Amino acid sequence: MAGRTLAESIHRWRREPRRLPDDVPNIVIFMTDDAGFSNAECFGGPVHMPTLARLAGDGVAYNRFHTTAICSPTRASLLTGRNHHAVGFGQITEFATDFDGYVGEIPRSAATIARVLSDHGYTTGAFGKWHNTPTTHITKTGPFHLWPTGVGFDYFYGFLAGEASQYEPRLFENTKAIEPPATPDEGYHLTEDMADKAIDFIRTSRTLNPERPLFVYFTPGAVHGPHQVADEWSARYEGRFDDGWEALREETFTRQKELGWIPDDAELTLIDPTMQPWEEVPTEQRAFQTRLMEVYAGFLEHTDAQYGKVVDELERQGLLENTLIFYIFSDNGASAEGMNGTIAELLAQNGIVTSVEEQLEVLDRDYGGLEALGTPLVDSMYHHGWAWAGDTPFKSTKLVAAHFGGTRTPLVVHWPRGIPADPTPRSQFHHVNDVAATIYDVLGIDPPRRVDGVEQDPLDGVSMAPTFSDATAPTGKRTQYFEVMGSRGVYHDGWFAGAFGPRAPWVADTSGL
Repeated sequence: MAGRTLAESIHRWRREPRRLPDDVPNIVIFMTDDAGFSNAECFGGPVHMPTLARLAGDGVAYNRFHTTAICSPTRASLLTGRNHHAVGFGQITEFATDFDGYVGEIPRSAATIARVLSDHGYTTGAFGKWHNTPTTHITKTGPFHLWPTGVGFDYFYGFLAGEASQYEPRLFENTKAIEPPATPDEGYHLTEDMADKAIDFIRTSRTLNPERPLFVYFTPGAVHGPHQVADEWSARYEGRFDDGWEALREETFTRQKELGWIPDDAELTLIDPTMQPWEEVPTEQRAFQTRLMEVYAGFLEHTDAQYGKVVDELERQGLLENTLIFYIFSDNGASAEGMNGTIAELLAQNGIVTSVEEQLEVLDRDYGGLEALGTPLVDSMYHHGWAWAGDTPFKSTKLVAAHFGGTRTPLVVHWPRGIPADPTPRSQFHHVNDVAATIYDVLGIDPPRRVDGVEQDPLDGVSMAPTFSDATAPTGKRTQYFEVMGSRGVYHDGWFAGAFGPRAPWVADTSGL
């Protein structure tokens, strides 16, 4: 209020963030892409993931946490706390239409976690895959209101698409297209680059605004195809998968029970009759198929190591004790979009049929054989059998909302100051739309009724906070639906019904060719 003199005036900065208490936690969300429920060693699988194991050991893990079965919808639901159709993301952005629920634009009536936390004094940064900006907006002149920096993030570094080359990505910093800072020959790898940028963001934010808590959203796009990682990582799994996907599934299922990750009376689902059994893979093709899985496993371990760099930085900064970390193992189930194994995964995804014999001929003739897998020379992706094994013990894979192989993923929550470590799996039924409600509950924030003058839609998620310290707490979510590409499911009070269709994602759809 301005008076006649300065002494008679009261000064207060306008738009001062609504600050929370000084001891509120920093918030970090890690989310991998296209990983399977049973991939991780600490949950019964074959892939060594020390960061996940460390956070699970010092926190709590959920074995009935769910996604939407596909990337853009999961991310929209996670960021807003609403169901994916409620925020226009019944599909990926490239398949947007003008039908309600499928427009591919987060509405102004569904402010993101980043926007809400920013209004409460948080510094916010997003790193990695951003698949929630309309493709028609990705131009030099925008519009930019649905880019990460337009929906609440102070800083963004990553790519605006469903996937990217790990060696030669198309990158953006905030709203500016940039080139990678190094070449593949110089050792460049996208997931490593984004971890470095996240660390730099933490350091810079602590230097410039040490009083402000941090919100870091690190969803790198790995291990979506193409599967690309240095040989030093994939070589760790040499020979590990030589017995095939059925054997891996049986072995994983046994370990899951031994670890108490799944119930003792769980039953292993059968291979879908439209999938290829290992015994039907010709002997001369098996080295190709096992090498594809070795590359995937190395890629997944490498991704976990990048999260570990961020966790280590938080510890160096003295922040880890009071940082609430959500490690969402994946945005959907393992992907069968590689069909029968491929060195050009976009061909497989677009239903362009190529035989394994053709793949091997090109690989041997033009790229020097199996050694090219995982390198910048090819865009490889594994056989659908490995995805099926990666979702043990459930049916199906990514793109199937009718079965838990498409929607169920492990979740680890780590917050030393607020959550006592407990090895007992949390078996309450939860969904990715519950993360926002949980964050607001922990911070004591009431979801805003209006943002920028726009009335806000109610949250669909419920808080998981009651389960943090009580493994037997009642399930807060009574009902949750799932739908993608006509594949449907609904959970209600312990019961689940699903309708598979209209096609299996591991079978090429050539009807439109």
